[in-house]
Amino acid sequence: VQLVESGGGLVQAGGSLSLSCAASGRILSTYAMAWFRQTPGKEREFVSGIRWSGTPTYYAESAKGRFTISRDNAKNTVYLQMNSLKPEDTGVYYCAARLAAPADTIVIFANYKTYTSWGQGTQVTVSS
Repeated sequence: VQLVESGGGLVQAGGSLSLSCAASGRILSTYAMAWFRQTPGKEREFVSGIRWSGTPTYYAESAKGRFTISRDNAKNTVYLQMNSLKPEDTGVYYCAARLAAPADTIVIFANYKTYTSWGQGTQVTVSS
């Protein structure tokens, strides 16, 4: 599975951005997709995840109520709508994919080491 992110950019605090992750290759309904964020000197941080089937969805506490993850099967694309952005949302956002496990939980979704496919990342900068 190949992943290509787009949609990053510079936005003022309080603004919105929509990220896209276009997937190519064989995407199965049992795939797990996720968005991670990384800043210099830190490990990749889980932001949100979704099964390719559409449910369930998971969010980091910092993203709840502000971000929405979704997917479009026809376009093989996963989206992350980010509203009410804060300076601490700044970072490189990566899309990731792997086969889902029957016992997936948010703890497993949030573990970046379990993912087998990654995009190149897209920069999001939120100014104060």
